[in-house]
Amino acid sequence: MATNVKLPELGEGVSEGELVKWLVQPGDVVKADQPIAEVMTDKATVEVPTPIAGTVVELKFKSGDVVKVDSIMLVLEASAGASAKVVAPVAAAKPAAPTTAQPTAQQNFVAASPSISPPVADAKTLATPATRRLAREMSVDINTLNGTGLAGRVTRDDVLSTKAGNSMGTGATRAPGLSIPRPAYQGGGGAEERVAMIGIRRKIAENMQKSKAIIPHFTIMDQANVTALVAFRESLKDYAEKNDTKITYLPIVIKAMIATIREFPMFNASIDDATSEIVYKKYFNIGFAADTPNGLMVPVIKNADQKTIVELSKEILDLSKRAREGRLKLEEMKGASITITNIGSIGGTYATPVINHPEVAIIGMYKIDEKPVIKNGQLEAIKTMNYTVTADHRLIDGAVAARFLKSFLERIENPARLMMDMI
Repeated sequence: MATNVKLPELGEGVSEGELVKWLVQPGDVVKADQPIAEVMTDKATVEVPTPIAGTVVELKFKSGDVVKVDSIMLVLEASAGASAKVVAPVAAAKPAAPTTAQPTAQQNFVAASPSISPPVADAKTLATPATRRLAREMSVDINTLNGTGLAGRVTRDDVLSTKAGNSMGTGATRAPGLSIPRPAYQGGGGAEERVAMIGIRRKIAENMQKSKAIIPHFTIMDQANVTALVAFRESLKDYAEKNDTKITYLPIVIKAMIATIREFPMFNASIDDATSEIVYKKYFNIGFAADTPNGLMVPVIKNADQKTIVELSKEILDLSKRAREGRLKLEEMKGASITITNIGSIGGTYATPVINHPEVAIIGMYKIDEKPVIKNGQLEAIKTMNYTVTADHRLIDGAVAARFLKSFLERIENPARLMMDMI
């Protein structure tokens, strides 16, 4: 009996995925739970297994195609007595133990040709779509490579070196006669390479374009004397180690931001564009920008006002690590009421971050510098850090943003006052 195998739901808000490659071909005999395809979503690369045993009759898509959720991926001639294993999909970006979830109503059968949506197993290898495409073109099994990129990501050079019979960094020469594909020369304009904007890069582009199109941004900047803040953080190192964590400036800044928002609640709000209503949030879900091999991700700390600096530190480290590894759950990147970005951990003096729609503000913190100042007729050095507030001008006026930033910096410059504000 012919059975249609559909692409299952891949998570809340995920409506499609790119078919990275087929793991089976027509005529192959497959077992129940055997992976049949790799699919990349906005957040992760996953494997789709077949819930029943059978023989592959037809593949409905080719590698590189974007497949909508609930679309028929392939047709199986089910083995006698085979029945579908009904398990909800679980997406992940690294191998993990099999996960059992609750049954989903979308897995149903039709009289002549039943259609089933299989669960999603774990992906094997972290790599960009362009790298995967190169590996396919060069007949390299990307799942056998040890990635040299951040968090073990397989890079373009990893694929080229493997094809050439070399290992990265060995100094070995390329195998004689091997032709490495290069971008075609395009007349007088020079070489070009075109890579499809798909997966998380496309999602980031869509979100940024939407935010800039809807929100009239403006940014205000100022500098804080963080000499006391630096000393305060230094004094917490031993305590942090005893509690098995590391305290960065971010959790302290989050506490200062929350205390300031209590004075200026319009910063912890959103605008419902459909109803023209201002939605004031009575909770503090703080998003923080995380730089990962797959692009920008924004993990969310839920109810941050109810957590200590130590608790915030542990959660930030955990979320950051899993963001780099591509193991964040979708719900861990949703529901932020305001976002903070720590560009200073990389470098930079000032920036104008883009607001994460439908939020109405984003706070930026930058690198720490040492600056000479004259105090009481004496020259001394102080620690300084720049901060920005980018706000939605539909709700927040320039004077309000200036007062918010002034109050915020007073807490940053005086950790003792910040402690008095904590609940």
